[in-house]
Amino acid sequence: MNRALVIYSGGLDSTTCLFWALDEFDEVQTVTFDYNQRHKVEIEYSKMTLKLAQKIKKKKIENRFFSLDLSQIGGSALTDLSIDVPKNRNDKEMEKEIPITYVPFRNGIFLSIAAAMAEKNDISNIIGGWNMLDYSGYPDCRDNFLHTFELAVNYGTKRGSEGKPFKILTPLIKLKKSEIIILGKKHQADYSYSYSCYSGEKEPCGECDACLLRQKGFKEAGIKDDFLVRIGKA
Repeated sequence: MNRALVIYSGGLDSTTCLFWALDEFDEVQTVTFDYNQRHKVEIEYSKMTLKLAQKIKKKKIENRFFSLDLSQIGGSALTDLSIDVPKNRNDKEMEKEIPITYVPFRNGIFLSIAAAMAEKNDISNIIGGWNMLDYSGYPDCRDNFLHTFELAVNYGTKRGSEGKPFKILTPLIKLKKSEIIILGKKHQADYSYSYSCYSGEKEPCGECDACLLRQKGFKEAGIKDDFLVRIGKA
């Protein structure tokens, strides 16, 4: 059976990956991380999207929630409430430096846990919404990091040593945000509860990097944002 594990935050990119995977694989499992993030409201929204996805695709999705406290490391506006989230930055400012919303090695940590789960459940394919174009400059979203991490996982696991390698799949890696949205819609993605905001409020702030990149994506795609339509703000 062709199976996959999606690292699923409930945001726009991981929601696109979820709907894509449901069309590409016979069985899809997901893992959602509660890492004591500022915007942990995304976890509650992710549960709603999972229900929608199962209804739309008529497939059961086995979801796991994994808790770890990255606030013990800190160093990010997403895990330290004393650090302000940057607001209203333009494209040049976003491209200039790695922002304070970068969580130290978060994707490396998530991938390590996902690989352990995948090995335990006999799954070869690990999928995530990493992207190198319309993103906030995070080094652990880059293709070279993900390719190197795939090599490391295969060297460091029983599965890899036995000739059953893992594949880290990156369907969004070279897509603009607008192209990600169009891909999602091609696979019937419903973004009504996909949450991209760093603020942690139930409604998006519309000013943080994640909100601005999302707004730009929907505008360029010529599609109304399902989330804003649902709350009557589209």
